[in-house]
Amino acid sequence: MQCLRVQHVSLPRPAGSEQETRAFYGGVLGLEEAQPPKSIQGLDLIWFRLGNQELHLFREDPVEDPSRRHLCLEVADVGVVRERLVEAGYPVEETIPIPNRPRFFCRDPFGNLLEFTTILGDYEAAENG
Repeated sequence: MQCLRVQHVSLPRPAGSEQETRAFYGGVLGLEEAQPPKSIQGLDLIWFRLGNQELHLFREDPVEDPSRRHLCLEVADVGVVRERLVEAGYPVEETIPIPNRPRFFCRDPFGNLLEFTTILGDYEAAENG
């Protein structure tokens, strides 16, 4: 298999959460919403652009025990994103540092775990240098 890229990531959100989904992903994180194809618009999906990839939020009943499974978003300035999340009332979770990759975790309004990082350089060179 020749994998060209990750095309999209899908995360669950509860029924009736359209406004909260758009407020968090579009408002707080500033992602651009994209229209799903007409052929699947009846599936209650909300899509956002992630650079040249996509984030798909689909309707699913919430789980009681949130997982550590996550996606990581590389952002231009991880500090700015942290400030926006904290100002909007979303707690951030510190984690084990990686050289040249400042990072933190945050859960979206539905319990999905998101990691945010800024790539400043090669972590291997920093560890071995």
